[in-house]
Amino acid sequence: MTTNNNAGQADTPHPGKVVLITGAARRLGAATARELHDRGWRVLVHCRQSLNTAEALAAELNAKRHDSCRVLQADLGRDAEAEKLAREALGVFARVDALINNASAFYPTPVGTTTSAQWDDLFSSNARAPFFLAQALVPELKRRRGAIVNLIDIHAKRPLREHTVYCMAKAAHAMLTLSLAKELAPEIRVNGVAPGAILWPDNQSMSTGAQEKILQGIPLQRLGEPQDIARTIAFLLEDSPYITGQIIAVDGGRRL
Repeated sequence: MTTNNNAGQADTPHPGKVVLITGAARRLGAATARELHDRGWRVLVHCRQSLNTAEALAAELNAKRHDSCRVLQADLGRDAEAEKLAREALGVFARVDALINNASAFYPTPVGTTTSAQWDDLFSSNARAPFFLAQALVPELKRRRGAIVNLIDIHAKRPLREHTVYCMAKAAHAMLTLSLAKELAPEIRVNGVAPGAILWPDNQSMSTGAQEKILQGIPLQRLGEPQDIARTIAFLLEDSPYITGQIIAVDGGRRL
């Protein structure tokens, strides 16, 4: 049932707050969009190619609360597009209180076969774009005393075989989190979430045996759920005013 914006926001803890989530059409980004929307945030769903999926998610959320979600499309592999996304985000609801850098390319790059194009792609989505998007939004986030949450990966510290470039890029993203936390304080808090085994990769064949081997290495002996990541992000945005410069591993203990 669609309700008007004022009626929907009357019962919410953050009637004016706006979050921009990159790569939010699917998977962890979509789960985070739903979680924060349920908590009263207005959501800007960014996508690069999954426009139909993003628009379906926006329709779902807007049916719950009128004009509470919009879709923004941009190729963050281009610096100009990141800056354009920041401008467009500010133009939708006239404010941005939080940025979640979730968009990420992930695929193997075995040594001996890796190309410079793959290097550029993985570093662009996992390190370069988060930096330039954050930089473009710093003035607004300072004004709002806002927050940034970066989606890292446990493989920023624990290498994954045949994914050297991805692991390097995520390590850079982790350092970006720590460095921005120091540089942007006290107005902006910057933290990270490092998922472990939450969802199996899309468009990649992984045998049942390979999946089972991963599960055996997790003390909790199971996959996590997208909601585990979404709730951790919500905690960092809403319930942790004295936490900055931290990267929380949500991995069932796999890092141990």
